[in-house]
Amino acid sequence: MKKATLVVMAAGMASRYGGNKQIEGMGPNGEILLEYSIHDAVRAGFSKVVLIIKPEMRETMNRLMAVRSAGRVEIEYAYQDFASLPAFYTVPENRVKPFGTVHAALCARPFVHEPFAIINADDYYGVEPFQQMYEFLTGECAPGHAAMMGYRLKNTVSRHGTVTRGLCRMESGLLTGVREVRGIRQCEDGSIVEASAPDRMEPLDPEALVSMNFWGFPAEIFEPMQEYFEEFLRRSAPDDLLGECLLPVMVDRMIREGALDVRVLDTPAAWFGVTYKEDRPNVVRALKKLHEQGVY
Repeated sequence: MKKATLVVMAAGMASRYGGNKQIEGMGPNGEILLEYSIHDAVRAGFSKVVLIIKPEMRETMNRLMAVRSAGRVEIEYAYQDFASLPAFYTVPENRVKPFGTVHAALCARPFVHEPFAIINADDYYGVEPFQQMYEFLTGECAPGHAAMMGYRLKNTVSRHGTVTRGLCRMESGLLTGVREVRGIRQCEDGSIVEASAPDRMEPLDPEALVSMNFWGFPAEIFEPMQEYFEEFLRRSAPDDLLGECLLPVMVDRMIREGALDVRVLDTPAAWFGVTYKEDRPNVVRALKKLHEQGVY
C-alpha cells in the first residue's frame, strides 16, 4: 500500500486572532481544529502526521495528541524556529515572526520521504478533500507534479475583517498561476471585493477558486524549495522584521518557469477558520452541527 504523509503548519503567530488558536478547543468536546484534520486524514488513508510547531508548544501538543490520537497514526514533531535557518543568514535584531510557509515546510523535510499534503493547523478543510488529496498523492503524484485543493472564495471569507487569499488561474484542470490578494472583504450585501485602498474596491468573483494552503507535493520538491528559500533570504533587507516566504508565491514561480505542474482538485466542501476572534462562534456552531449530523 502506498504511503502519504500529512504535514501540518501550527507554528504561526496568530496575530490577527489575538491568541494561540491552534490549540484552542472549538468542538463540542473541546476538540481543536487540528484534530479534525488528523481524523479526516487518517480516515482517508494517510499513515503519518508531521506537526510543525514552536518548541514551547511541544509539551502541550504531546498531551493533546496522547489523549486524542494515540495509536491511530504515527506523529512526528518539527520545530519552526530560527535555529532551522541556513548558517549564512543573520536574523535581524528584534525579529520574532517566523519566515512563512516555505520555511515551515522545510522544517518537516527530515521526516518526510514520501508524497505529502501540507495544510494549516487552524483551518477546517472538510472530509472529502483529504480523500481527494490522498488519491492524488498515491496515484499520479510524481517529481514535477503537484496538486492544490481549490475552494470557492465565497466559502473562505470572514465577516469580521479582511483576509489574504491566493486567487487561482487555471487551464484544462491545471494551475497556471496564483495571485496573492490581500485586503479581501465581504460586504454587507454579500458581495466580495479587493479593498486595495479605502477609496478603491475591486469586485471579485465569489465562485473563483482560491488556495487555502492545502497542497500536495512529491518529496522531491524539497530541493528546489530549499533553493527558493535561500534566495529569498539573500534578497531580504537586513532590517526586515515581517517578510515571509510563501508557498503560493513559490508555486506560482515554479509554474511560470515550467518546473512544476499543479493539478487543481476542485471541491465544493465547506471551509471555515478563525482568522479573527469574532469568527469563533460561527466555527463552534458549524462543528456542533457536523457532530449532530454524524460526520464526527
